[in-house]
Amino acid sequence: MDNNIDKIAQKALEKIKNADVTELESLKIEYLGRNGFLTQILKSLSKYSIDDKKSIGSKANRVKNIIEKEIENKKANLKEALFDEKMRKEKTDCSKSFYFPFPKGTFHPVIQTIKNISTILKSLGFLVVQGPEIETEWYNFEALNIPKSHPARDIQDTFYLDGLKNLLRTHTSPGQIRIMEKQKPPIKVIVPGRVYRNEASDAAHSSTFHQIEGLSVDENITFLDLKMVLTEFIDKFFGSNLGVRFRPSYFQFTEPSAEVDMQCIFCKGKGCGVCKNSGWIEILGCGMVHPNVLRSVDYDFEKYTGYAFGIGVERIAMFKYGVNDVRLLYENDLRFLKQSEFNY
Repeated sequence: MDNNIDKIAQKALEKIKNADVTELESLKIEYLGRNGFLTQILKSLSKYSIDDKKSIGSKANRVKNIIEKEIENKKANLKEALFDEKMRKEKTDCSKSFYFPFPKGTFHPVIQTIKNISTILKSLGFLVVQGPEIETEWYNFEALNIPKSHPARDIQDTFYLDGLKNLLRTHTSPGQIRIMEKQKPPIKVIVPGRVYRNEASDAAHSSTFHQIEGLSVDENITFLDLKMVLTEFIDKFFGSNLGVRFRPSYFQFTEPSAEVDMQCIFCKGKGCGVCKNSGWIEILGCGMVHPNVLRSVDYDFEKYTGYAFGIGVERIAMFKYGVNDVRLLYENDLRFLKQSEFNY
């Protein structure tokens, strides 16, 4: 029987040496399969003595492992040879120049606006951070001094999830809470991102849009610091030939609060249909961080002060590019998106 096993091994290894991929599979079945030569030898061990069983079984298993290993090695070699041959056939001369007549891709005007705003604010010392789009009521409302009775928390304005436990953030302001929780002042960050409101879409509104939240907290920060930053931002983004004014307003998470207007970029302050003949257009909201907001993150509001502002990206983009309907930004009409003024 030992000689028979040696002959099986020798014959199998010769066949493996000259086999292709398909033949290897057949050889594996022929020698190692359920009815293969070595399998049959192992099944027949019951008719031998104990000593012969050990001797024959050990040798048969050893030869089985050798054949199995040789088949796998041969497969790997064939695969490598096939890959090398494919590479030789598909060889490319990288020194040649090629012309690809495909149109150049561009950034969407909203993304381009976010990039431009972020670049300007980074030049003014702000860091860009991100926050989650799914928030809890505490981050989205309560930590921002918006109590449960506030109208902004009405289910008609907010997309609630998980049985009212979580929600899609209605503004990027929760980002400032998360940043203040993680570090102590000084802080100077912007938080760009997508926000959601449960409202109907029209020419001026969308249920999904983008904001950029700005926050600076440190000792001795004043409203003058806020005015200087926003005036510089508007000058850089729209041009320095436009006037800027701050009007008193009210936001739950800032005190005092203000709306920021700039001279109408279409009529240069003379009055037109866009600015409703006032010569001014509203750009963003801002104010000094409310002490209750600082208290919610365990900041010493007697030691630290800060300012915050919120920029509606689509609103800024519409003024910048002269778009009169916010829905145009999301209809994916290439005739609109390819306009050269978006691609600078």
